[in-house]
Amino acid sequence: MIPDAPGAESHLLTKNLGDKVGNCVEQYIEAMEKVKLKQGLKLAMSISGEGNAYLQESQFWKLYKEDKTSCSIVLRTAAGLVYLLACLLEPFMPSFSVELNMPPETQVSLADENGDIDRSKRPWEFLPAGHKIGTPSPLFKELSDKDVESFRQKFAGSQADRIVKAEAEAKQITEQLKKAKVSDGNVKKERTKKSASENKPKPAAEQEVSISRLDIRVGLITKVQKHPDADSLYVEEIDVGEGQPRTVVSGLVKFILLEEMQNRKVFVLCNLKPATMRGIKSHAMVLAVSNEDHTKVELVDPPQSAPVGERLTFSGFEGDPDDVLNPKKKVWETIQPDLHTNKELIACYKNLPFTTSVGVCKVSSISDGSIR
Repeated sequence: MIPDAPGAESHLLTKNLGDKVGNCVEQYIEAMEKVKLKQGLKLAMSISGEGNAYLQESQFWKLYKEDKTSCSIVLRTAAGLVYLLACLLEPFMPSFSVELNMPPETQVSLADENGDIDRSKRPWEFLPAGHKIGTPSPLFKELSDKDVESFRQKFAGSQADRIVKAEAEAKQITEQLKKAKVSDGNVKKERTKKSASENKPKPAAEQEVSISRLDIRVGLITKVQKHPDADSLYVEEIDVGEGQPRTVVSGLVKFILLEEMQNRKVFVLCNLKPATMRGIKSHAMVLAVSNEDHTKVELVDPPQSAPVGERLTFSGFEGDPDDVLNPKKKVWETIQPDLHTNKELIACYKNLPFTTSVGVCKVSSISDGSIR
């Protein structure tokens, strides 16, 4: 149970911690807006280090016996710091904060107008007194020796060796697709007859994670402007064939000129859960490709004659997309590492090209890039 913490503002050790955390959060936001991801992660982890030092210096195990009021201040502050860290680590570990039993009214927004940046200097305020934290359990499991050996074999050798191995696997998949039977526009693999129970569809909870669950459509940017409260963000109105355009916030200011965004066709991931970015709710995500060190970013271009609203297709992966991707299932996070450009600048899922009714889709110049 989260205790009350009267007088936390005048508790010197806690006040000093709050000042340090507030400064780190301000630097974190600045780093993330400039897409300096490593720096953002280091700042988040430095807050974790400050929290550990705070617990050790407070000696709360002694306070529990000698000064219950100070002990309550320390414990409520530490719990609030855990919640803040979960929010800061969300871009690096999606859905991490979902694992924590947090009350919905405490949802943190790091937009200036909500005052949460300033509130980070008072971490004891994040969680209300009386909130039950639930039964503590590890969020991550320890790797067994067997797991370590498996990863060592998987990632052994040079990058060139791994590329050769991946290309061999891709070639094998291609050969399997060539052997597939095509009927009524759908790919059906030859298979032996199975019992009725084996042919039953999987329940929703066991649905395979594949590209068919993503709703990626051709969109047309009808209006774009810079975010009023964030120098690195664009706010776009994008027609995705629904009658009304969707509002989308994208961190592309550093990489693509405003005039190059106007009246441009793009690919839009339409079934992500909406997210508020510096006070504006984004209802989709524009797909772009980046090079290895994220110093260069380009949009994935549909063919100019591709119809607005057309859904992207991949041979062998048919089916209706999810209405909204469940963040806890990590569908996007599972699929995204397989989205890339090849040496011919063609956008691909594994070895399959992004395909529309009028042709495949390419990027301007980034080969072997990551699409997200």
